[in-house]
Amino acid sequence: MTDAGFDDMGNDDMGNDDMGNDDMGNDDMGNDADGADDLDDMAGNRVEGGTARAVLDYVARSLADEPDAVVVETEESRRGVRFCIHVAPGDMGRMIGRRGRVAQAIRTLVRVAGSRDGVDTNVDFVDD
Repeated sequence: MTDAGFDDMGNDDMGNDDMGNDDMGNDDMGNDADGADDLDDMAGNRVEGGTARAVLDYVARSLADEPDAVVVETEESRRGVRFCIHVAPGDMGRMIGRRGRVAQAIRTLVRVAGSRDGVDTNVDFVDD
């Protein structure tokens, strides 16, 4: 041991190393060494389709020339979650893309994000 109470490997007398990991396999962030999350304990507090909505909002705002004009409305039903996206008139073409390829890619991304939450999603682009 050195004078500061740490050995040459950076471990203190309590079994904690400098990285915040103790000898029990837990770090100070509440995660176990085997990869289990504490986040699953809060699964009941999540918004239906929240991950999918966040992905849609992020992608739409990234593509738009006027990101502040992007509005995403959410409707829940028995069949899943429906997102209606409103953008500035000049950004509608960017959201749809040639032959609808961008719109289809956005729908695919949102569907995959929704499937992580176990939710069926549908994205509609609303022309105001």
